[in-house]
Amino acid sequence: MNSINKIGTDVLRLKKHEANPILKPNPENEWEDLVVCNPGVWYENGKFTMLYRAAGDDEEHYIRFGLAESTDGINFKRMYKEPVFGPSVDGPDQGGVEDPRIVKFGDEYYVTYAYRPHYPGQYWKFAHDVILLPESGEHSPAVIKGNIANTGLAVTKDFRHWRRLGRITQANLDDRDVILFPEMINGKYWLLHRPKQWVGEAYGTENAAIWIQSSDDLLVWKGPSKLLMAGRLGTWEEKIGGSTPPLRTEEGWLIIYHGVENGGEGHYRVGVALLDLEDPTKVIARAKDFVMEPEFDYEIEGYYNGCVFPSGNVIVDGTLYVYYGGADKYIGLATYNVRELLDYLKKC
Repeated sequence: MNSINKIGTDVLRLKKHEANPILKPNPENEWEDLVVCNPGVWYENGKFTMLYRAAGDDEEHYIRFGLAESTDGINFKRMYKEPVFGPSVDGPDQGGVEDPRIVKFGDEYYVTYAYRPHYPGQYWKFAHDVILLPESGEHSPAVIKGNIANTGLAVTKDFRHWRRLGRITQANLDDRDVILFPEMINGKYWLLHRPKQWVGEAYGTENAAIWIQSSDDLLVWKGPSKLLMAGRLGTWEEKIGGSTPPLRTEEGWLIIYHGVENGGEGHYRVGVALLDLEDPTKVIARAKDFVMEPEFDYEIEGYYNGCVFPSGNVIVDGTLYVYYGGADKYIGLATYNVRELLDYLKKC
């Protein structure tokens, strides 16, 4: 598969599949008739498993996960008429779940997901970054008063039966884009995260950025966190966050991240970088230019106009498959040859 579209000699663009969007809202199911986007994807034994974010046309805008499978990575079949994972009845994530990222340890899949204690409402009808807030008393914690997004961890063996392990971020921080590395490094677990409030001189970044942290326990992340990558002012990536689970390559950990212009109020584009295999706190290569941007109707016209947001990736036979949300409404696929991408990154 020729999966790279090079423009000139210094710019690389991922190749978007001609079948895009490969998954759309489903009018037959009320819980997914408005939005289908931002999927986590796992590949094993010839099968692509997709856990996708979905929502219906309800005023509360409850978000749930559906399950789809494919043998070619392009044509996905929905497996159930009902969601396979959703907000709890009375737990901290009862406001909705979103943006799953999948890794596997042993015979279990660990999924990080963002959630809220109260439903967000149809956010595209509000001003930027505005969501619905619950009624709360004077002594309610900040996470309730502000309907702050946290990140939870869930585990499953079949993507049908789940155990919610709990919150893995600090409750009073809007900390999403929390992504586990798919294997232990030097005896520790590692994750990327994006605490929205960690900005300013004390944190070394003007806008939300990507941080990295390690732990001896997948549910306990109390150790120091290090700023991994910050955005670049005046560019396409003033605000950045992690997108897909890091993938081990011969040159380093390949990470795909998203960048937003105008301090976080513009188009979402996609960047790539490499981290050291033995010390993932070290960035060894990072492309200055984006490798994907909104171009087509399914990426420009939706519930966030002008957005490509990857959340799942796998490598199969030397080709990287990148699954992304388009305009917060559809799912698209982009591919590229891993060897050519690594060579490009080594020159950056």
